[in-house]
Amino acid sequence: MPPYSLRVLPILIVVILVLCIPSIWVIVVYNRLVRSRVRAHNGFSQIDVQLKRRCDLIPNLVESVKGYMTHERTTLESVIAARNATVAGLQSLVATPHDGAVIRALAGSSAMIDNLLMRLRVSMEAYPDLKASANVLGLQEELVSTENRIAFARQAYNDAVMTFNTNIAVFPSSVIASLGRFSPLTLFEATGSDRILPEVRF
Repeated sequence: MPPYSLRVLPILIVVILVLCIPSIWVIVVYNRLVRSRVRAHNGFSQIDVQLKRRCDLIPNLVESVKGYMTHERTTLESVIAARNATVAGLQSLVATPHDGAVIRALAGSSAMIDNLLMRLRVSMEAYPDLKASANVLGLQEELVSTENRIAFARQAYNDAVMTFNTNIAVFPSSVIASLGRFSPLTLFEATGSDRILPEVRF
């Protein structure tokens, strides 16, 4: 018969495994949730950078075209108003980072800017002098490039948010998410009501 210590050793190993495996699992799941949330927050910071860049470009474009487009005053004012709403949303996020209501409002004002800039470009077609202006063409190219970056950053952010929200919703990681007080993140997309634009007459 083996000595007492040798008979106890397998039991001790089983007890250690029973205690360690759940702890290791909790740590792995918790770290995965944290990494997923950090990835989403980083994705939003990319949107933030591009939105700020676009907000900086818009006044320059409006200033460049307003002398030519005297009959498009309403359009230009709407573009500036949407730009100001976006700037206000970005400033609100400094005080309350990742606030869902602010992100939804920001997405709505960003969608409004997208639509208004598209209308502005269409109306600019009626002004040959504008189409020939190197300054206006350069600003338009920068805006289009920035809009493409915003679209790419928005898609990356929304993908990261969907992954994070799925991770905190599915069992058994939902248990760790609840204990760790992980809450769902907000997608960066305009709702139906946010897409309704003010009527702009040309």
